[in-house]
Amino acid sequence: MARVVVDVMLKPEILDPQGQAVANALPRLGVTDVSSVRIGRRIEIDFAGEPDLDRAREIADKLLANPVIEDFDIRVVEGTVAAEVA
Repeated sequence: MARVVVDVMLKPEILDPQGQAVANALPRLGVTDVSSVRIGRRIEIDFAGEPDLDRAREIADKLLANPVIEDFDIRVVEGTVAAEVA
């Protein structure tokens, strides 16, 4: 099984109210050295066999991202390791 990861982010010129809310909350946690935060989405697509990057790009372009306001990156993940953070 091959996993393709699609990261979707707002284009730099698009305002990110979620990211701004997080950035504004950080000083209350004592974090003062962060200048900005952008929030995005990570989508994992598992292919049964070899990863089809052209198909993944088509899926991302037509279904996962709004090309007017969002950009996306696609990458293949070799082997997955699940880690739990307590």
